[in-house]
Amino acid sequence: MTKQVMKEHTAINANPVILKNREKKIIIEKKQIVYDVKDITIEETRAQVACMLNELWHSNLPNIHWSNVVRNTHYVCYVFKYNEAIIGVGIWSSPVAQNRMKNGKTILELRRLALSDFCITNTASYVISKMIKEIKKKFPELTKLVSYQDTVVHSGTIYKASNWKMHGQLSFMDWNTEKRKRNKAQSTSSKIRWEYEL
Repeated sequence: MTKQVMKEHTAINANPVILKNREKKIIIEKKQIVYDVKDITIEETRAQVACMLNELWHSNLPNIHWSNVVRNTHYVCYVFKYNEAIIGVGIWSSPVAQNRMKNGKTILELRRLALSDFCITNTASYVISKMIKEIKKKFPELTKLVSYQDTVVHSGTIYKASNWKMHGQLSFMDWNTEKRKRNKAQSTSSKIRWEYEL
């Protein structure tokens, strides 16, 4: 991570979550502070920063390369802040299977949502709501949002709380072909597809 990126996205005072560059490693310091979820703000960030933060905080799918985000028709990444300290990240892009979807170019997929341990109950549903409002303004041509819930580690609570609709369960699909080998899958469990009409 460059010093400039670190400077732009690092809390520099006594905030609850502080990112520091020590021997090229990212270290998180946490202090227990009670706050209201409405005190959280969101702002756009670079895909490189978002993917780094996702690696720190995502419990099940830590790996996503920034180039797999920016090469899509649409993409946007957000950081969530409390008192200027970054406490979570959301990564959106055109669907991985865009060419297999009807009107795929008007759909945006929530690729990752990762929250630090500092986050309180209802943070996920709150920031999803905030991101949806921003996405509507940024991409008025979009008609739908989609996300895939891992059935092993999540129950879909955040989608239900955010008024998303369940659209079936999908079995694991291996994206490897004879001509193109992919990285080892981070999860092989079935997924539930959720949709949100814009």
